[in-house]
Amino acid sequence: MTLREAQDTVDAWIKTIGVRYFNELTNMAMLSEEVGEVARIIARRYGEQSEKESDKDKDLGDEMADVLWVLICLANQTGVDLTAAFQKNLEKKTSRDASRHLENEKLR
Repeated sequence: MTLREAQDTVDAWIKTIGVRYFNELTNMAMLSEEVGEVARIIARRYGEQSEKESDKDKDLGDEMADVLWVLICLANQTGVDLTAAFQKNLEKKTSRDASRHLENEKLR
């Protein structure tokens, strides 16, 4: 599925099953909440904190998909074409970081 297809799919789902988009501020708060859930799994599963028994069945991929879902909602609401935005961002990073990472001693 392309980013455009994902944006169209989310939009269709919202309009048929979800009734309407939550407002942008609500979705921003929800995005923060979902990112926090991803952070909790990463911190406990891959970081130095121990993983609680209640967190062991958490699906990292599903939590990441929740982040993507809300991000797509926000993109749709604000008129952002994620395909174009991602391509522009990739070009910026490629130009800016063409040699920066290769020359970074910490990455060797």
